[in-house]
Amino acid sequence: MNLGDEAPDFEAESTIGKIKLSNYRGKKVVLYFYPKSFTSGCTRELQRFTELYEEFKKLNTEIIGVSVDSISTQKKFAEKYGAKFPLVADKEKQISQLYGVLNEKGTSAQRVTFIINEQGKIVNILKNLKKAEEHADKSLEIIKGLST
Repeated sequence: MNLGDEAPDFEAESTIGKIKLSNYRGKKVVLYFYPKSFTSGCTRELQRFTELYEEFKKLNTEIIGVSVDSISTQKKFAEKYGAKFPLVADKEKQISQLYGVLNEKGTSAQRVTFIINEQGKIVNILKNLKKAEEHADKSLEIIKGLST
């Protein structure tokens, strides 16, 4: 995936039911991939996105989290930490492959965040940040820049 590319559409089971990325056209989307629910980094990342969720909403932005965990694990993860946005179960790893974020072993997604504009184009890609929770803060900073 490169900047300016159209974000590949997908339909998947999530913690709020089936979702389709293209249904979010007209809104900005923070699509973030994470390795595994309930690990320390992924937990901090989810908590930070949850803390900032209302600010994202004010900026016409939806957050979608994706990992290769099962839907039952995703639901427990979302419930335990109060996620107000959908977490997608990419058990078959198709979405992670589509976005090129599967790790070298092909066992989980890498921690990568895609910022998608209202037209469905990728306008920023975040990876290799020092701390997992920085993905939320950096995403908000980028979204604010798009909204001015």
